[in-house]
Amino acid sequence: MKLDKLPPLEPGDFYFNEQGLMVFTAAYHLKRGYCCKNGCKHCPYGFKKKS
Repeated sequence: MKLDKLPPLEPGDFYFNEQGLMVFTAAYHLKRGYCCKNGCKHCPYGFKKKS
């Protein structure tokens, strides 16, 4: 998916953690429609990044 085709961010799609980083919610990942395989904290697709 091209960056210009990503769904716009809406309230509830993300939050800022204690370090000030933006964290996407599972709802946003589902709306986006695919797994980016980056090991996201709220990945609804079950991807686990190998350490």
